[in-house]
This record gives sequence, structure tokens and C-alpha cells, in this order.
Amino acid sequence: MKSFFALAAAQVAASLALCATSMITSTNLAQAADLTFNWKGDAGYSADGSFSYDETTTPAIISESGAGSTKALQSLSVSFFNPSHELIGTKNEVVNGVSSNQFLNFNFNTTTGNLFGAFDLGTGTGIGDVFISNVEAPDGTFISPGATYYLYRNITADNAQLLDSSTNRIKASAVPEPTTVLGTLLVGMLGVALSSNRVAFFSRKPKKI
Repeated sequence: MKSFFALAAAQVAASLALCATSMITSTNLAQAADLTFNWKGDAGYSADGSFSYDETTTPAIISESGAGSTKALQSLSVSFFNPSHELIGTKNEVVNGVSSNQFLNFNFNTTTGNLFGAFDLGTGTGIGDVFISNVEAPDGTFISPGATYYLYRNITADNAQLLDSSTNRIKASAVPEPTTVLGTLLVGMLGVALSSNRVAFFSRKPKKI
């Protein structure tokens, strides 16, 4: 009976290992780094976003500005929420390596994992568009990158309403690698499989003679 249990456990382990190998291989082919970022204003407004780039070709410093083909970013999106956490705007800044925002400013250090310098996302040309910037002052003038981030909504073609502001740093964090998540799941699945076999073995009633 013990040999049967050992054989079953070995078969389960082999199957899970094969599954993990397949996932790792497909993940390594992509070599894409996926990250998220968030910001919270003093009045309760917030911004959440995500971006990605190819780790094999991207330099240590990502610096993007304006519309057109990007230098490193493959994707970049941002969504804005009011103090009740209701969505008030969203923008796909970069899609397949192409920026649609002429006012885009985005700088990221891939070594330290920090955003720095000029930051301007979500800027649209339509009335009602929401955007966040640390280079456009409330009076509409453009300034050197500062520690204060301002959240605006376009009310006319030439004017924007200030919704919120804060010196809170915009934090970026890496999305867990699929292989890391898979590894945790595989360990859990293996444990369940082994436990199930133990329960099945020890709960059997002795045969009547």
C-alpha cells in the first residue's frame, strides 16, 4: 500500500512539474515587465495605472514624452477616481508601443523601481478629460518638475479645473510573475494531492477475515 502511495505522489509531482516547466518557458519568451502605480490626493481623489516594457531591450532609464512611437514602453494606462472611488476618467496612453498623448511625460528608473522627474498623464483634448501633472501649475503655466502633483479636469478647450493636489509620491510596484504565482499554486496543489492520498489510505477499514 505504501508503494502505491509513493507512486501516486510521484505521478502528481511529475505532472505538476511538467505544467510549471511549460509555463516558465512561455513566460521567458515574452520577458515583459508589468508594473502598477498609484497616487492619492489630499482631498481624496486618486489615480491608478499600469505600464509594461520589454526587459531584454529597455535601458535602465525609461524616458517618454509626447505622441508617437515610444522608446521603451509597450503599454501605459491610467484611471482616475473621485473621493467615493467612482471612476471619473480613464486613458490608454500607450498601446503597442505608440503614445496618443502629445503632453505625455513619463520617467522611470528600472533599477530602483522609482518614478521621477516630469510626470503628465491622462491629458486629453476633450472637455471633461481628467489628467495629472507635476509640470503644469494651477494657473496653466508649465514649470519644472516639482514635488506637487495636480489633478485637473478640462472644463473648456483652454481651461482646466483643479480637482486635487498632493505631494504624495507616486509609487510603482511590480506585478507578481506568473511563474511565482504558479509555483505557489503548484506547491499547494501537491500538498492537497498528498494529503488526499494519506486520507484515502488511513481511512480505509480493515478487511474482514
